[in-house]
Amino acid sequence: MNVNPTNPGRFAPLSRVACIGGGVIGGGWIARFLLAGIDVRVFDPHPESERIVGEVIANAERAYGLLTDAPLPPRGGLIFCASLKQAVEDAEWVQESVPERLELKQRILNQIDAAAPPEALIGSSTSGLLPSELQSGMAHPERLFVAHPYNPVYLLPLVELVGGKATAPETLRRASAVLDAIGMKGVVIAREIEAFVGDRLLEALWREALWLIKDDICDVETLDDVIRYSFGLRWAQMGLFQTYRIAGGEAGMRHFLAQFGPCLQWPWTKLTDVVDLDDALVEKIGTQSDDQAKGLSIRALERIRDENLVGIVQSLKASQNGEGWGAGKLLADFEWRLKAHAGTPAVADRSGPLALVETRVPTAWIDYNGHMTEHRYLQLFGETTDALLRLIGVDMDYVAGGHSYYTVETHLRHLGEAKVGEALRTTCQILSADEKRLHVFHRILNGEREIATAEQMLLHVDSEAGRAAPAPEAILARLRPIAQAHAGLEGPEGAGRSVGQRRPVTA
Repeated sequence: MNVNPTNPGRFAPLSRVACIGGGVIGGGWIARFLLAGIDVRVFDPHPESERIVGEVIANAERAYGLLTDAPLPPRGGLIFCASLKQAVEDAEWVQESVPERLELKQRILNQIDAAAPPEALIGSSTSGLLPSELQSGMAHPERLFVAHPYNPVYLLPLVELVGGKATAPETLRRASAVLDAIGMKGVVIAREIEAFVGDRLLEALWREALWLIKDDICDVETLDDVIRYSFGLRWAQMGLFQTYRIAGGEAGMRHFLAQFGPCLQWPWTKLTDVVDLDDALVEKIGTQSDDQAKGLSIRALERIRDENLVGIVQSLKASQNGEGWGAGKLLADFEWRLKAHAGTPAVADRSGPLALVETRVPTAWIDYNGHMTEHRYLQLFGETTDALLRLIGVDMDYVAGGHSYYTVETHLRHLGEAKVGEALRTTCQILSADEKRLHVFHRILNGEREIATAEQMLLHVDSEAGRAAPAPEAILARLRPIAQAHAGLEGPEGAGRSVGQRRPVTA
């Protein structure tokens, strides 16, 4: 099944990926690669794999619509293959995400190794199996590594990279570079151990949590509340050790260890005592979990989770004076690369209003009235302005050099509605331009119907000095011909209007 044509450009350092397995983790990998503009071939014998993967991709696209307004590369092509060999035969990266059984994974990885190109990277999504054991029987074990992600893969950026005894160091370096390019954080674990680092920590917390439920200390909702309203928020942005460093006050980590270290000898924990997950405890936890869900489906819970994660990451992106912190800085860096990669818009006709942006209304843009919410109109006009600026040479490198155009005034009119899935396009007419000022008029069109306009004044700014400055000749040389061509156009009806002014009556 072909979903999209092959991406004509390349944002990531590879263009073809194979995903073997399309469940919760495999589907997340597929979505992550597709939204980075990478073509993906999938092999999963499950009879409903296309439906399951399609639902994961839909959730991922919705989440990305909330997460970033950076222009994503064209979505990669998606093909479901009838055989593993067909899926991997020309792949540059193969991501295996089959069930967590050593014999099954070894068999599948050996099939991948035999069918994939010799230079292809092979990652396993195992949560704890040793890569040295997974390499058993492979002809090219040097390209096999564990790539252990966290759910949802399309939003949570961490991937634990673990090499086996035969894994080449260059394999891990290549894998890290790919993950970095698609907005993920590849963390190389120095030595292989069962369950790696993340699951070791999670297992300890999970084991203690099961005892607290079994012993009726609390129910599952109370336990989740303890985590999500307290240390879970701290961990989201600083992790464990840096959080405890702050807890040590001005004396720092050494004081914290001296003060709280003796607690480790107290008989609090049951971490060395494994709870018996008998039928009664399973039913107890299952019933409490059902009550906690309050009838919400798994897909609905996934969407709520995604919205919450987006909010946290967006908040972290805005911290440190906009430079970002933790996962927020990772997102800011990823968006910078996305915007730099967007390049100059292809505009065939510059003599009339410039056709700059085409999009479809995603679910995330819909408000409680069932149509596109008001701030998304402004977002789309902002993307139109960005496209115009790239057209005249004001790209990310130019901005990094200390100059840009700042929008100093906007008058936006909401003239019509847009519903989910509808195709929108924008145009830009330059009303006037000089060395410092750029006066533009944007339209959003739904088919031929005008649904919004925005009149904006922009100033060319020396960002470091914080004041307006003349644009250089290289920028003006691109801007003037468009402005001169647009000077002969009829002035738009909405230009120069004030808020509340009546629209002219047409016969």
